[in-house]
Amino acid sequence: MNHPIHFVQSFEHVGPWTLRVHFEDGTSQEIDFRPVLHGPLFGPLQAAALFRQVCLDPEVRTLVWPNGADFDPATLHDWPEEGALLSAKASEWEAAANMADLPAR
Repeated sequence: MNHPIHFVQSFEHVGPWTLRVHFEDGTSQEIDFRPVLHGPLFGPLQAAALFRQVCLDPEVRTLVWPNGADFDPATLHDWPEEGALLSAKASEWEAAANMADLPAR
């Protein structure tokens, strides 16, 4: 499999759950993360205080949060396509979590 390797150069907050992410190739993406903030890893990032604690990992050059959540920099780079796929997956995670919370019959 041959695909470009990307890394995050910098980022800035532009909204409560939205970041503008700048890449090594000079491009940037403005990413609203709300649609993917579900499941045990990403769900806690719905708390604005935790989401704001995002930082740039200097080793792997991607966004990371204190709870261990992170995104592949190539996914962030290609967010218009990849974000839609992740959003669909996040809906599945949310549905599965809701089913697990239902009382047994």
